[in-house]
Formats: sequence, C-alpha cells, structure tokens
Amino acid sequence: MINVNRQREAIRLQIFVVLVGVLLLIAKFVAFFVTNSNAILTDALESIINVVAGLFSLYSLVLSSRPKDLNHPYGHGKIEFVAATLEGSLILVAGGAIIFKSFYNLFEPVVLHKLDYGIYLTAAAGIINYVVGYLTERKGNHTKSMVLVAGGKHLKTDAYSTAGILVGLLLIYLTGQVWLDSVVAIIFGALICFTGYRILRASLAGIMDEADYELLQRIVKVLNENRRENWIDIHNLRVIKYGATLHIDCHLTVPWYLTVLEAHDEVEQLALLIREKIDPAIELFIHTDPCVVESCSICSKEGCDVRRQPFQQRIEWDFDKVIADKKHGLY
Repeated sequence: MINVNRQREAIRLQIFVVLVGVLLLIAKFVAFFVTNSNAILTDALESIINVVAGLFSLYSLVLSSRPKDLNHPYGHGKIEFVAATLEGSLILVAGGAIIFKSFYNLFEPVVLHKLDYGIYLTAAAGIINYVVGYLTERKGNHTKSMVLVAGGKHLKTDAYSTAGILVGLLLIYLTGQVWLDSVVAIIFGALICFTGYRILRASLAGIMDEADYELLQRIVKVLNENRRENWIDIHNLRVIKYGATLHIDCHLTVPWYLTVLEAHDEVEQLALLIREKIDPAIELFIHTDPCVVESCSICSKEGCDVRRQPFQQRIEWDFDKVIADKKHGLY
C-alpha cells in the first residue's frame, strides 16, 4: 500500500511538471520572438525536449504503477530506466545542439531587440524551472523513483543553462558585445551534456542490474549491528531494482537442527529488520542454508549440544564476505 501511494504521488507530480513545462515553453518562445535572440531560442528548444521527455516519463510512471501480472512477475518498474535513458539522451542532444549553435553564432552574430523584455521572461522561466526541478528531484529521492530524479535534474540543468543565457544577455545589454552570449552558452551547454551523461549512465546501470554498492553497504551495516544468535552468516546478498521497487535476495545460514517453522521465523525477523531500517516496500527472497562443521568456529551460539568445533572468533560481516556466494568460515 505504501508503494502504491508513492506511485500515485509521483504520477500527480509528473502531470504538474508537464503542465508547467508547456507554459514555460510558450513563455520562452514569446521571449525569442520579442528579442530575436538565438540564445533564447536554444533555451526554448531545450524546453521542447523537457515537455517530450516529461510526457514519456509520465507514461512510464503510469505503466510502472500497474500491478504484477503473469507476464511481468516482478512488476513493470523497469520502464522507468528506459524513460530515464531517453531523458538522459535528450539532454545530451540538447547540450550538443546548444554548443553547436552557439559556436556558429560566434562567427555569425544576429541582431537583437528588446533584450530587457527577454531577460525578464527568461529569468522568470529559469526560476520556476529550478524550483519545480528541485521539488521533483527531492520527491524522486524520497520515493526512489529514477524517473522523477532524472526529470528533476533535467529541469534544474535547464535552469542552469537559462542562468548562463541570462548572464550572456545581461553582458550584451550592458556592453553591446554580442559574442559573449555564445561563449557563456557554450559553457553551460557543456554542463548540460555532463548532466545528461550522468543520468544516462545511472539508467543503463539499472537496466544492466549493476550492483548498487552504496545500498549494499547500508544493508550490511544494518545486518551486522542487529544480528541474532541463530544468524550464523549471511552471504550471496544481491539487490535488483525495478523502478522504485527493490528486490533483495540472500542466503541465511542457520543451525542445521532448526525446524522449518523456526528457520522461517529467522527469515521473517531478517526481512522485518531490513524493511524497518532500509525501506518498508522492499521485497525479499531469503534462502536458508544449514550450518556445516566449519561454521562452528565462528558461531557464538551458546548452549549448542551438537557443536563439533570450539568457538574461535566472531567474524564481522563486511561487504566482501556478505556479497560472496560462500558460507563464512570456509575462507
């Protein structure tokens, strides 16, 4: 239920983002027709990409919110990575177009008109873009939605490029040096390309199920600090992301003589701990392994009547041990 509410909030926010994007697009084209500024035109063209990417992101959020079915047993969350990939690619295209056009304008400057009106409209659009982008990215981090995070970063970088254009327009307005507009736009175009690369890199990592080491280390820390007596070791820990949903699987080594019911209780306690400390919407698949002779030397369980080796030392569950597909004590 928590995950469903998050998805609904994300969809409502993305609808708002698209509507704001359309209004800002109109405002920027009005500014272009008033000023005849190619710098403002590049900003307006980037806003077209914002709207197109926003619509696709909205579609991906609606699709990813659908419940699991027979054809998609893990849900539809992977579409969010596809949407983020598209958005990152569009940002790269926009940044490249801005750099190309601005470089061309260094040699072919244009005559500008009514720069003061263009500055006012562009400044207002930039401020709104940044505020909406900041709120969207923050909400995306809270709901663990890559689409919202990517969209928020896109809007913020659009605001940065708008700021660069404003600097150029102000310098032109004050000095009359038209070439300054292109230089500033080239600098911010490079910044836009870098942001697009980062979004594209993160989305492709999600599609390829690249290990999230930061998240894994958080999980290992929580497990190590809250380990129970019957948790002899945890190994083969893996995390897969399906949009905002995290799927975790691991192997839990428990005393071999536990009943099925007792082993299941240990699994439930482990799942409860991770959901409480990391994310309540996490899905877990935990496989139980029986302890072996080599496990005795690292098992601190007291009153074990079947111990075959004396306890030697408690092994801290560090990152390398927990992600390895091997019981502790067999190293």
